[in-house]
Amino acid sequence: MTFNSKWVQLAVLLALIAILPVFFPSGYYFRVGALIFVNALSVVGLVILIGYAGQISLGHAGFAGIGAYACALGPEALGLHPALAMLLGALVSAIMAALIGKPILRLKGYYLAVATLGFGILVSMVLTNERSLTRGPDGMEVAELGLRDFLKGVGLKLSSGEFWYLVCGLVLIVGVWIALNLFNSSTGRAMRALHGSEVAARTVGIDVAQVKLQAFVISAVYASVAGSLLSLQNRFITPDVAGFMHSIEMVTMAVLGGVNSVLGATLGAAILTLLPQVLTVFAEYEQLIMGLVMILVMIFLPRGLLPSIAAKLRGRGE
Repeated sequence: MTFNSKWVQLAVLLALIAILPVFFPSGYYFRVGALIFVNALSVVGLVILIGYAGQISLGHAGFAGIGAYACALGPEALGLHPALAMLLGALVSAIMAALIGKPILRLKGYYLAVATLGFGILVSMVLTNERSLTRGPDGMEVAELGLRDFLKGVGLKLSSGEFWYLVCGLVLIVGVWIALNLFNSSTGRAMRALHGSEVAARTVGIDVAQVKLQAFVISAVYASVAGSLLSLQNRFITPDVAGFMHSIEMVTMAVLGGVNSVLGATLGAAILTLLPQVLTVFAEYEQLIMGLVMILVMIFLPRGLLPSIAAKLRGRGE
């Protein structure tokens, strides 16, 4: 059984999630860990879209915004439980992705990138300008999930940080399991064939348009669920969650860790989430240092951190 085995990768991820709290000196680190898991979940969705199917999106934060505001508006406007609101947000994101995906996925390269960017900007503008519904730039409070009180009632007392670390970690494991299963499924093989060559994929009978749309919809659901978890954890949300920079951060995390690797993308999410925390002592130079790190990784580890390191280790072993 190799490291590429889905069970090995899942075991590594599960072990890290279970062991890391032993080394946390305070509850703050549980919050940071939960944020890493949320970012990693959205990035795993991009691995399916970019790494598997070879399609780019610079507007995926728009789907995160839909999921986040679903958890804010669902309980307030519709009286839904926050968990149902999260499912509603995922459904709306899937439908939206299916509707916009059909026309824009006919585009390629930077045309596709600009089209998806336009969608993300549109969602951000709606969330910012529709003050009567979303409170605009001031943001909205988000209802309490209520599950922590239930766990407390059955004797499992967790702090807020510990609770969200556990919930977000479990959701990430499920998301990674789905992505790893998809990799070797017939749909996953079709996506990877499409990534290699659309012409060759059509030649062997793959419905290219349908496979592109499937990848886009699945990745949109990942981003939506991540946005919902972020809003529920923070109990507050602003339109920044759907902003352009959030989309760029998501793509950067995927590329940094390895856009073809689920665990690699998770590593990229962890690094770019932790760096701002580590670089607070260099606040004036934070963006400069982060940019330098990205440049060095792209020069010396162009396939991303984890795939490049794994390839070098295999080369030494041989």
